[in-house]
Amino acid sequence: MLADGPPSRSSGKLKSGVIANGHSRAAILDFILDQLPRWRDRPDRPQRTSETPLTSQLCAHLNSAARKTAGVDYLQFRSEEADEMQPSRKIDMVAAPAVDALVVEGRTYSDFETILPIECKRLPTPSGTGRDEREYVITKAGASGGIQRYKEGKHGSTHERAALIAYVQSQTFEHWQNMIEGWIRELHMAGSPGWTSADALTTERNDVTAGIAVHESVHTRGDLPAIRLRHMWISMQR
Repeated sequence: MLADGPPSRSSGKLKSGVIANGHSRAAILDFILDQLPRWRDRPDRPQRTSETPLTSQLCAHLNSAARKTAGVDYLQFRSEEADEMQPSRKIDMVAAPAVDALVVEGRTYSDFETILPIECKRLPTPSGTGRDEREYVITKAGASGGIQRYKEGKHGSTHERAALIAYVQSQTFEHWQNMIEGWIRELHMAGSPGWTSADALTTERNDVTAGIAVHESVHTRGDLPAIRLRHMWISMQR
């Protein structure tokens, strides 16, 4: 549980005492992971394939689930949220307070602020003019890659913990892990600035029955502190 009791109208309170760095955000990520297959398997969920409607659906489901889950009901999830430092750039999804003020790891957040930024990507990347099959990692032009946006500080520059959700629409988790590892290796071997073998994903869970996989990665960001990413993959092939 993240909260001692139901949050008041004006504030939410985490457990008293010292909370280890990353603990609260890890619990939020665990809540999202637990809800991913529940969202996918809802019989009343309209079938969609595009990223934007899928993410919008997921936000709606997470908000409904949070309201019904003690200890998480102080959270809200919003889609297409402006980045705090670069408002012209939109983050696919964020976790934010659903109360006026929420203390997270010693810092107070208002309901206008982001606690956790989350990028969402389809695997495979849809075909089309200007699309790059490596978009989960990087793009040839601009900074539209999922990991790339975090590494370059285009998203989440004020955060040291963030996430990527992948809607896996074909192939296996192992296939995509191998592809992503290969793309990162190629960037490193080609001498692409900032990319090293340390950017590789580490597998934490691969649950074929539930259709979810979890990976972790840590990425340096120049003058910014390194950022730790949780990669939560959900198979949409049901």
